[in-house]
Amino acid sequence: MGKIRPEAQHAVREVPRLTPAEVAEILALTHAAGDADGAYPLSEHVVLHLRHGGDAPATHLLARIDGQLVGYAHIDPTDVVEGPSAELCVHPLYRRRGLGRALVTAAIAAAERHAPQGRLRLWAHGAHPSANALALSLGFARTRVLWQMRRSLFAPVDAPRLPEGVVLRTFRPGLDDDAFLALNARAFAHLPDQGGWTARDLHVRLGEAWFDPAGFLVAERVADGAMLGFHWTKVHGGHTEVHGGTVDPHELGHHHEQGHDHDPIGEVYVLGVDPSAHGLGLGRALTLAGLRYLRSRDLDQVMLYVDEANEPAIRLYQRLGFARWSTDVCFRRPA
Repeated sequence: MGKIRPEAQHAVREVPRLTPAEVAEILALTHAAGDADGAYPLSEHVVLHLRHGGDAPATHLLARIDGQLVGYAHIDPTDVVEGPSAELCVHPLYRRRGLGRALVTAAIAAAERHAPQGRLRLWAHGAHPSANALALSLGFARTRVLWQMRRSLFAPVDAPRLPEGVVLRTFRPGLDDDAFLALNARAFAHLPDQGGWTARDLHVRLGEAWFDPAGFLVAERVADGAMLGFHWTKVHGGHTEVHGGTVDPHELGHHHEQGHDHDPIGEVYVLGVDPSAHGLGLGRALTLAGLRYLRSRDLDQVMLYVDEANEPAIRLYQRLGFARWSTDVCFRRPA
């Protein structure tokens, strides 16, 4: 392993909760890193918590040199199944000083308080070679890969064909919350970060400035009103504060929207189908309906996140004109 320079090790300080001034510093730091790397360094899940002051029990690591914030790491210990996860960034002008290594080492120590067996997941947004080398040198193994895929909304978008007895409508906040959470849990039973959403997780997102109920589409069975699927679209960049995760916070939300300079872009934010309705073509129909809605907003492009291992979903998206744009990688430190 490479050595941590003393000044880098001493620069890192752990704080249990962030002040508004510290949150502002962190967001400025992440924007600088994202502009330099071409990929925002934090997931939407983390940004949402940051904007609420860094909710407990998350741990925050701040690295300062001469009083300036030059590095940040966020450790989320709440997933008792997969173990703690960490995301970090270093200011582009202060790299190659051991700050990244110091932050990861401190994150490992912080995670061990919650998972004594030493498990930790480390997310690298953008799959930069330096992040890969750092993770591997510290004993992490590459375990999960997420693709960001994009397509033009100028290209034709077919009309959706719904199964007989199924209709589309928009989501009704307050009335559909329980049904959505139950369906979300069934649809993403294999992804605890997404399938484990609570009412609070939902309400935080419903309260975001970007939320538009017209872009949250629900497939409903006419006979009994059962919710069979949903496509929650999103428009981010250029107009709101706060991606996308994957959500798993990483598959369904690997982006932020605060202070973007780029033009707005649409997103297939969350797409889920009840396992009992698989094989009916609902996934394709819901995707097309969402794409047509986003195109009605005069957007040029749409993006989404999908697990590299989810080959059926990738094939569906490719048939609908999506192509791979960028990659996020999850590294795991074994117990």
